[in-house]
Amino acid sequence: MYADQDTIRRILTATGDTWAVVGLSDNPSRAAYGVARVLQRYGKRIVPVHPKAETVHGEQGYASLADIPFPVDVVDVFVNSDLAGGVADEAVEAGAKAVWFQLDVIDEDAYGRVRAAGLDMVMNRCPAIEIPLLDD
Repeated sequence: MYADQDTIRRILTATGDTWAVVGLSDNPSRAAYGVARVLQRYGKRIVPVHPKAETVHGEQGYASLADIPFPVDVVDVFVNSDLAGGVADEAVEAGAKAVWFQLDVIDEDAYGRVRAAGLDMVMNRCPAIEIPLLDD
């Protein structure tokens, strides 16, 4: 229900190529670091969002979604489930077209709010796993 294949395909192929990755820092041991690299390999522009506002994979980082001075298409969320709902609300406020909660990031209430606002959303999936499967 929270990750149907049509929605996954739409977000990965048609929603847009600018992905804000919330929780992305310049720490190569973190999952967000590797996933952001995969997204880049598939032609996505990644925008690191982390309190440290670090540059990651050659892209300028920002401390929050509100600090990004240009539109983002998808907000990819790498924070724990307790914080993810607030990020989802910020994504709606920022004008994103879709929200993607990573593996083990689950907030059913946030899913309902995002969908009610008219955005696509995927929860408990990883785009780095899903995007290569599109060719199958």
